[in-house]
Amino acid sequence: MAHHLRVGEYPSVNRNLIAPDPRNAGCQVTAMSGGLVAPGQRPVCKQCLRPQKTCICQWITPTAHQAEVVVLQHPLEEHQAKGTARLLHLSLAHSALVVGETFDDATLHACICGPLPGSPAALPPPHTLLLYPDTPHNPPPSAATTTPPPTDRRDPTRLRLIVLDGTWRKSRKMLYCNPSLQQLPRFALRDVPASNYHIRQAHHAHQLSTLEATCAALATLEGDTAPFAPLLAAFDGFVAQQGGYREIKGV
Repeated sequence: MAHHLRVGEYPSVNRNLIAPDPRNAGCQVTAMSGGLVAPGQRPVCKQCLRPQKTCICQWITPTAHQAEVVVLQHPLEEHQAKGTARLLHLSLAHSALVVGETFDDATLHACICGPLPGSPAALPPPHTLLLYPDTPHNPPPSAATTTPPPTDRRDPTRLRLIVLDGTWRKSRKMLYCNPSLQQLPRFALRDVPASNYHIRQAHHAHQLSTLEATCAALATLEGDTAPFAPLLAAFDGFVAQQGGYREIKGV
């Protein structure tokens, strides 16, 4: 079961704040403030949180995966129309989406090693990796390796991937503001294909969207690219949809 939470709402901190899995409700329409749609408000899909006219629910693609994923989303990305984190989150059953920039110790500890909603609490803590490149400005700690143990020596179901969703500038700030993230072993992508994320500007050709990067990381950790091909194909449809809106607006 996947959950979208704001900082301070992680279930290990306050289980009363867990919202039901939106995928169980289907595509429903509400107002941004909840309840009935008031005059002047745009009806919003309760599942993807987009305006009804730009709903992306058709691209949600349930994807079998073994490693857990926790997306830490910068607040400025939460309502970014071209963002991919929510599509990713709604497609991965073993995932959580937590919104914030600076996280308190309890929330961050839960994100790193606490049980995800719907997971047995009795399981041992996962081996957690931070999906982040090794950069001169943000080198990994000396004790942290940048490559996880071979998948044949570690059960992928006991791996957890922390993903920072934000621009490079914002992701660097999130890393800087949360020392516990800096201490995590890094997982850096190698030899990645060119991105199909043509609707947002990238500083370098190798930079991927959050969805693309996470799929590439999971495929490497689990040793199989096939399960993620349908989601990447749906991502291409999402990109085309967003690009169509830009053409209509003349952007």
